[in-house]
Amino acid sequence: MSQRFYVETLGCPKNQVDSDKIVGTLLADGMQATDDVGAADLVVVNTCAFIDDARKESIDTILALEEHRAEGSRLVVTGCMAERYGAELAEALPEVDQVAGFGVPVGRPVAPNGRQLIPVGSAPLPVLDLLNLPRPKSTSPWAYVKIAEGCDRSCGFCAIPSFRGPQRSRDISQILTEVDELQAREIVLVAQDLASFGKDRPDELGAGAIVPLVEAVAARVDRVRLLYLYPSDLSDALIDAMLATGVPYFDLSLQHVSKPLLRRMRRWGDGDRFLRRIEEIRDRDADAAFRSNFIVGYPGETESDHDQLLAFVEAAQLDWCGFFAYSPEEGTHAYTLDGAVDRGVMHERLAELRALQDDITAGRRDEMIGRTVTVLVDEAGIARSVREAPEIDGVIHVSPSLAVGEFAEVEIVDAFGPDLVASGGAPIDEDGG
Repeated sequence: MSQRFYVETLGCPKNQVDSDKIVGTLLADGMQATDDVGAADLVVVNTCAFIDDARKESIDTILALEEHRAEGSRLVVTGCMAERYGAELAEALPEVDQVAGFGVPVGRPVAPNGRQLIPVGSAPLPVLDLLNLPRPKSTSPWAYVKIAEGCDRSCGFCAIPSFRGPQRSRDISQILTEVDELQAREIVLVAQDLASFGKDRPDELGAGAIVPLVEAVAARVDRVRLLYLYPSDLSDALIDAMLATGVPYFDLSLQHVSKPLLRRMRRWGDGDRFLRRIEEIRDRDADAAFRSNFIVGYPGETESDHDQLLAFVEAAQLDWCGFFAYSPEEGTHAYTLDGAVDRGVMHERLAELRALQDDITAGRRDEMIGRTVTVLVDEAGIARSVREAPEIDGVIHVSPSLAVGEFAEVEIVDAFGPDLVASGGAPIDEDGG
């Protein structure tokens, strides 16, 4: 009987892509997937280390899976936390059989003397280059595709370049092969810095290479969506390419709008520039949808900075927004800055911003009532239009009779917060009824 494996993925969509590729290697090794951790011979946790809350979630998940795994099974920790804190993690968690940094196979057998602890950097990247490994066919109608790894920016709050490394763009041919093999109706392109795709390979790809890539992917699938766009690289050519795909969805990595604070973050732009760009896009397509994320409580954030962000959120009327408390990260520029914001003040600011955005999102969803939209049915009774990215935005409740994996025209008849209800659909209440 084949050995079975269980994979738990934490963190961002880029981690999900890595997990899919780990699954592909394990399937190629003759193992079988299982949804029951207690039935697995190999339990893999793909961790996140972006902020403190993500690290706590990773540790809690590892310990919970340790309690439920079968006797004699192997528990392997991989991903960002394993790469960043490999040796420390191995020492702190004796329950774990292997701590595997990037480039280390997770399916290798344990040495006869028991646990195999592989600290950071013990194996070179070519041993297991997840970026270009094949993946199994997508199990849902949509799929993430990672087009590059690493980041060349030096944002003050972010430790990712320290353990993911500099940007490394993939060959377009490799990306398109992966798109074909996934057989998904919607492809969501992701990277740490998506619009910079190709800049690290000036002779082969070069700046602006994201545009022909988007066009090539759009020629293969029904929908192509882009996540994580740095605002300074949102060129007219890229905007035109995105609008031409029929998915006018712009996920802009803004982080804040106060110019002085953005410079302390080592980032480009300001609120006025961002608003002008958003309005330019809306002038080209009035139905364009927007998402962004903002950091609250970055060292030195003043009441004036916070008021500027509130005013921007009100003026921009973005469809979707995430607000996150600043998390001090060792090794980052921000970790050395003065001007720490009181945690109580930080959470008051978060609550104020979230309440404002909740009202804006609800209002924009109410505007959809009475409209007919094209949706992709993700699962029975659940679908999305071009305005909703998978997993992070609201959904549209549709008739359970609509075929999963197919497109359908539906009329929106109601809205509940971030979610919409189409004719024949019904929202799920908080009790799951």
